[in-house]
Amino acid sequence: MRPITATINLEALRHNYEVARRHARGAKAMAVIKANAYGHGLMRAARALAEADGYALVELDAAVRLREAGYRQRIVLLEGFFDVRELAVIMEHKLATVIHSSEQLDMMKDVPAGAQLDVMLKLNTGMNRLGFQASEFQAALARVKAHPAVGSITLITHFANADDDKGVAWQLRMLERVAGADSLPRSLANSAAILRHPETHADWVRPGIMLYGCSPFPDSTGEDVGLKPVMTLASELISIRELVAGDAVGYGGGFVAEHPIRIGVVACGYADGYPRHAPTGSPVLVGGTLTHTLGRVSMDMLSVDLSAISDARVGTRVVVWGEGNPVEHVAHAAGTVGYELLCAVAPRVRIIEEP
Repeated sequence: MRPITATINLEALRHNYEVARRHARGAKAMAVIKANAYGHGLMRAARALAEADGYALVELDAAVRLREAGYRQRIVLLEGFFDVRELAVIMEHKLATVIHSSEQLDMMKDVPAGAQLDVMLKLNTGMNRLGFQASEFQAALARVKAHPAVGSITLITHFANADDDKGVAWQLRMLERVAGADSLPRSLANSAAILRHPETHADWVRPGIMLYGCSPFPDSTGEDVGLKPVMTLASELISIRELVAGDAVGYGGGFVAEHPIRIGVVACGYADGYPRHAPTGSPVLVGGTLTHTLGRVSMDMLSVDLSAISDARVGTRVVVWGEGNPVEHVAHAAGTVGYELLCAVAPRVRIIEEP
């Protein structure tokens, strides 16, 4: 069996949720577990977060799985429904749905009265992905309020710059201008806003990436903001080689030794979810010592510099990312974000649960 594993630390997941709750100062928190809980396992994350106030995701089949497994919290579909048949399933399983378009409102025309559909009405305050424009919002809200099948209504928006210097004030101004006179509950804050912008916490916060121990900010790690890594992707050295000056490593000879060097080969590659485009110099932890990759990443293997790790042997543990080697650092080296790496772990990687 290949030695690569992804260890999922459920205690860390619970810790990170509690960090979100503490920052939220009394607001309810719906744990965002879309995309298979950011690669950590939908049902595993739901079980660990069984005390969460609610769950948020985008996949209807996953939401139904949660209901059928006995979860009774509010379960929100962040992209809503895509056709009338899905709307029927949402009502059957008492799910909450975001409504962000007039097309979705039109689909509701045949919903019977008494269905008590829980709606989150989305306003586009500047993200420009989903949500009603300011000029459309009041009419949309009036339609939702007038619909006999609608139960609760929550206003929702999403921040585009909560993690950078532009911040959220400009979007909050739009929200207040368009919907400030309405006293309906609100859900505004993503992970970055939970940690940095307390004025956004309102009634419901939506912790996502922070649950998994990854910082939402480009200049910090999860540890810097009090989080614990939930996933540790680890493998072993499966080969050690001594190179001389002029020897090349990997496809295309992307790295050429300038002097004698000792390298190791790790059982991990892009078919396991490691980014193929990660360059020479990407951080990796070998036997507890930080070193870096060499040459091009292969489908099943990558090479690492062992020059400063004299005791490394075949079988020495390698932390690809996680405990001791933050995923943010690997993502930065690869020119991407931690979200992508966590979501990309391949099905062939063996999962180990730590309670």
